[in-house]
Amino acid sequence: MDLMADAEVAVLIVGGGPVGLTARALLERWGVRALLVEKHGELSPFPRARLVNVRSMEIYRGLGIGAEITAGAFAPEYGRIRFRDTLQDRDFATAAMVGINAPVPESPVIGTVTSQDRLEPLLLAAADAPVRFGVELIGLVEEPGSVVASVLDRKNGEETRVRARYVLAADGANSTVRQRLGIGTTGPGELGGFTTVVFDADLSRWCAHQPAGVYFTAHGLFAPLYPEGGWAWFVPTPEDAAHTDWSGLLSRALGPGADGRADVLRVQHWVMNASVAERFRHGRILLTGDAAHAIPIVGGLGMNTGVADVHNLCWKLAGVLHGWAGPGLLETYETERHPVAHETLRQAVSNAQLMMQVQDRRRDQLRTGESAPARMELPWSERYFAQLGLVLGVSYRSDAVLADHTAPPEPSGTGTDYVPTADPGRRMPHLWLAPGRSTLDAFGEWFTLLTPDPTPWEQQAAAPWPLRVETLPDEHAELCGLRSHGALLIRPDGHIGARWRDRPPGDSSLHDALTSLTCSALA
Repeated sequence: MDLMADAEVAVLIVGGGPVGLTARALLERWGVRALLVEKHGELSPFPRARLVNVRSMEIYRGLGIGAEITAGAFAPEYGRIRFRDTLQDRDFATAAMVGINAPVPESPVIGTVTSQDRLEPLLLAAADAPVRFGVELIGLVEEPGSVVASVLDRKNGEETRVRARYVLAADGANSTVRQRLGIGTTGPGELGGFTTVVFDADLSRWCAHQPAGVYFTAHGLFAPLYPEGGWAWFVPTPEDAAHTDWSGLLSRALGPGADGRADVLRVQHWVMNASVAERFRHGRILLTGDAAHAIPIVGGLGMNTGVADVHNLCWKLAGVLHGWAGPGLLETYETERHPVAHETLRQAVSNAQLMMQVQDRRRDQLRTGESAPARMELPWSERYFAQLGLVLGVSYRSDAVLADHTAPPEPSGTGTDYVPTADPGRRMPHLWLAPGRSTLDAFGEWFTLLTPDPTPWEQQAAAPWPLRVETLPDEHAELCGLRSHGALLIRPDGHIGARWRDRPPGDSSLHDALTSLTCSALA
């Protein structure tokens, strides 16, 4: 696609981080012509996000890149947090990241500890849709039926226009798109300035036999970057950051027992934000990822929430663009994802507060001369960092879900507890359909009807909606709340759109359900 001349696309994606790149891959699977523009000249060289949680790995499994992500990631035993006075000391506390450190029965996959700069090239290679680096959005004008974006090639100074049916903003916490639309945010806002120092050093003496994805110390947070080596050090940004001797500061933080010299490779200053956009949609422009919600890093929820955003949104965009869904379906994106963003922000802020409680309690012990115990009880159970209720237990309530009035509505997922259920609005539980094939593998660029008895359902017309009928093994029917002729209608994002506990009540039941939950005017 030549941006030296004006271009027309179905979707313009602004921002080439993991959320924008995931959206590009999802839209390509749906046959939607997209263009991604990224103002920086290349993918970010900094590690940034460190965790791909179990739900994101389910999504990437569906895109066919899960195995590649795992191959370049750390082993599961790194899915643990360790607290130490210094990196050279023994743990005084530790916590597992459930769903990361070992498989869980609730999913066919396991989350991974990996760096964003290792993830993004895999996402870039997952689709062929055009990407233009070094191209910055400088203007947006909404017109009837489209949005006209002005973009600037930062290398040659050329300004061109892109006309898109929709714009998907994935341009970060300081989103240019959100600011141009005048959309405000709610929440604590800026939590402080931080610096990431990427360095090389041999720290195996203290860490090789007690691996972790994160080591919290009184001198900052240390994290291994890649299985083959490399480290990152996270600290509050000092007042005179430009004149800071980062090598000297890092050497003092590592302590006199450090083997050899720590070589500083890169230094990045950034601001930790905590906010949610007041709305996620402005006409044909939709906010995703950090542009929609800036989540503090503690707990690894930020990037993963953005991945779930576009997984929710892209099938809806495809439906509207391909004509089997009405424009009203896009309204359900904000209805479904806005409450999740607020709950995720609450959880992440709580995570950060608990981290500080641990450090403050330990600091008080040492300052008062109290005999510091070898182990310290954490102010939460180890299950706290499971967060499976938040990650897998999300429940959507919108016009894209047909309520099952025989069951009370379930709240959105919170905290650690996750109880698999097949209630409408919930993520379809992972169940084995056959050896090595999960229910989650049955979902993709189509709706899926899961039923113990396909015969009465296959006779119902489902055109023009993409639909596949799958046989649900009898042993799973009771868990799903189904009798022998019942069925579940699963949306492309894996959430349950409708449930019939027994045989279809009429010859048009399936057609009527699809018409309703896609907000379609089709008769």
